[in-house]
Amino acid sequence: MTLTPQRTGTGPARAGAENSTVLAPGARPVPAGPGMQPWVMGISVAVAVAGAALGLNGVLRGWIWYSPVLTTVIAVTFAMAALRSLRLHSVPVAAGGLAALVMVLTFTFFRQHSFAGFIPSGDTMTQVGRFLRRASETVLAESAPVAPNAGIVMVACALLGLLVILIDSLAFPLASPATSGIGILAILVVPAIIKPQSAGVAGFVGAAAGYLLILACSHWFAPDTRTGADNARTPGQFRHATVAGGLALTLTLLVQPLIPGFDRGSFPQGSKLNPFGVASGLNPMITLGNSLRSPEGGGRITYATNAPTTPYLRSVTVDTFDGEAWAPDDREPTRRPGTGRMDSGLDSAPAELRVVTAIRTGRFTSPYLPVPYAPEAVNGLTGRWSWDPATLSIRGIDTDTRDQQFVAMSVTPQLTPELLAQSGGPPQGVAELFVRPPANVPDVVRQTSASVVAGSSTPYARAMAIQQYLRSAEFRYSLESPVQGGYDGNGMSVLADFLAQKSGYCIHFASAMAVMARLEGIPSRIAVGYAPGRLTGATVSVAGQGPLPEYEVDARDAHAWPELYFQGVGWVAFEPTPSRGLVPAYASVPTGSGGASTNEPNDLIIPADQETREPAAPLGPVPLPGVAAPAGSGVNQVSEHLGTGVAMLLIVLLAAPRLAREGIRRRRLRAAGSPARPAPALRAWAELRDLAADYGVVAGAGDTARRFVERLLASGLLGAPERMDMPGQQAAVSLRLDFENQEYGRPSPVAAPGSAPAGSASAATRIALVRAALRSTAKPLVRLRAELFPPSVIAAWRRSAASPFRPLAQTARRTVRGVADTGLGIRDAVRRVRRG
Repeated sequence: MTLTPQRTGTGPARAGAENSTVLAPGARPVPAGPGMQPWVMGISVAVAVAGAALGLNGVLRGWIWYSPVLTTVIAVTFAMAALRSLRLHSVPVAAGGLAALVMVLTFTFFRQHSFAGFIPSGDTMTQVGRFLRRASETVLAESAPVAPNAGIVMVACALLGLLVILIDSLAFPLASPATSGIGILAILVVPAIIKPQSAGVAGFVGAAAGYLLILACSHWFAPDTRTGADNARTPGQFRHATVAGGLALTLTLLVQPLIPGFDRGSFPQGSKLNPFGVASGLNPMITLGNSLRSPEGGGRITYATNAPTTPYLRSVTVDTFDGEAWAPDDREPTRRPGTGRMDSGLDSAPAELRVVTAIRTGRFTSPYLPVPYAPEAVNGLTGRWSWDPATLSIRGIDTDTRDQQFVAMSVTPQLTPELLAQSGGPPQGVAELFVRPPANVPDVVRQTSASVVAGSSTPYARAMAIQQYLRSAEFRYSLESPVQGGYDGNGMSVLADFLAQKSGYCIHFASAMAVMARLEGIPSRIAVGYAPGRLTGATVSVAGQGPLPEYEVDARDAHAWPELYFQGVGWVAFEPTPSRGLVPAYASVPTGSGGASTNEPNDLIIPADQETREPAAPLGPVPLPGVAAPAGSGVNQVSEHLGTGVAMLLIVLLAAPRLAREGIRRRRLRAAGSPARPAPALRAWAELRDLAADYGVVAGAGDTARRFVERLLASGLLGAPERMDMPGQQAAVSLRLDFENQEYGRPSPVAAPGSAPAGSASAATRIALVRAALRSTAKPLVRLRAELFPPSVIAAWRRSAASPFRPLAQTARRTVRGVADTGLGIRDAVRRVRRG
């Protein structure tokens, strides 16, 4: 007899299990061939993948892309179903699905560059490279929803086709239909991360319906012999499935608010999945369209300044442009730690203005710190920060901008048109990456630049000509035109479309001026940050400055502008975007009006039907650099709350094993003491085994009940082994006799010496006697471990944590065996051919 209860059954049932030719009453005969299973499973996989792909609407604009996606999915699934119906091995079926995917992609996208319209050729591979470059540019440079160009749709079809092969292989030959949900989930993750409204109802429902069809098909044609169900029509299966599905759905809706990122709405239509926290920071890759189109205006920043005009807040500089996208170069080797003293790097100017700005970031989260240009010192920050001498961008080393309160000292040179006009020498001491134009500049960009600056003799004159051209009435500021026209982003092809359409927002204007300036020999880069903000009506007291007016900006004020380098002056900001920001006095022209705009100016950006935000509570006196922050600041309060929360979490984690063990014990003893419950002795026996394991006596895999109790008595934990009359010893023997009587019938007539008769006391009483004996004889550390961190609970948790990975391990082993068998088969076939 063993510790593991053996399932007993009637003779006919066993006979039916051993002889597959004997059918139970009402059972369906199994067909000799695969029958309809490959086709039904193929339809189920197609429904799952095509349904999950519905969630990509919003990542890709419109629905024109769905037709080639659906064609690809159906072609691959039906090809694999047809090959499987011919009883081919799993490897040839997967290879056939891959071949079908290649042919359908060739027929859909490269028909004119292939043999017979569906067989790839050398020209096909050239076109594939061009499509991949276009798709890469779309992914890197454009913001969702992207225009469904041929490159990105081709990549989507290819990836979905590969997922069809993966899901079909998991569901059919590897007999792991449950793990096929991993492939379906991979499709839903893309819209869940990219789309502001998450995966959406259509994609979630389609994926769920397909997944249930896969499970139903697997259970119908290949029922699991380890369960009590013979097929899907077994009475009670539908009821059990409905209850399980309802509980899973309820749990999903209840747990959803705890998932980071789902802070608005309900899954699957809530705010997008963002496992990295609140995405209220500025995107350094300058896909600003979504921020500008945000109706809520998240990431609010307030600041007070003594500047004569409201300054821009500058977060990061993007200076590397490979023709596909602008990107920041953090220059890690040259970054300097600490922000208490910074070298602004500005060349000499006739006059300079020093500005003090007190900034509070609130929920704005970004690795880059927003400060007025050019900073000389920043004090009051928490965490470690570094700055780039080339661009003066400040970035956190082990922290970010969230809930920061600091004071920035910056210097602004007083520039004039005359001073800039005199700086006509060639740039010196500037890195080549600021000067080098992209290699793949379209002809329309070169021709436009040459025609705009024609007749301009100095770098300043050429810069002014470019700015005046972009701010002319030919151009229109619009957040929607790039999305509707399919050129939302900052790639080179997007820039060509912008110059043709003459409508876009700040990133298009800034990119156009930066590229055209480089074409004319003027070093350029793009600054990303916030346009001048709006007054809140509050004031902030800054030490040595008195009360200063407070301004606010949020995501709707996100802005990008070009900075051009002039020899002898340094980096100078320009404003080519019409109706956004402020044109500096040195870059203003006395005549000409700005282009029309579909957006209101910054001070009127709050919608008319929205109430004006109440002024924020004023900050306390903000110290100047070198002065310590006052005690009791908001940062300290946040730290105190965070410390309290961490302490409470640790207490709960430490108490969890003990609470779980007590709960298990109560449930078992309640069941063992109730005659109405089935097999009460089994509950008491399970509690005895776990109790012994908590004190170091673990039941072995081959231990019988008698052998286990003998080892427990011999350990001396229940009393001296030579006695056998201790209450704990007699209780353990009694529990063993009850277990044997429950599982195997009448106990052995020969009882252990001094044993108590079975059932002489309640199970709870006997368990209490065993527990008291263990506590009295165990060493202090063993007793402490058994009470606070019971090994039986820890082991159960470890098994539960590993259980999701067991199907994957089994799938991997089956795959290895399948590949090995195929290899051996091929080897044997080759040998037979050689001998023949």
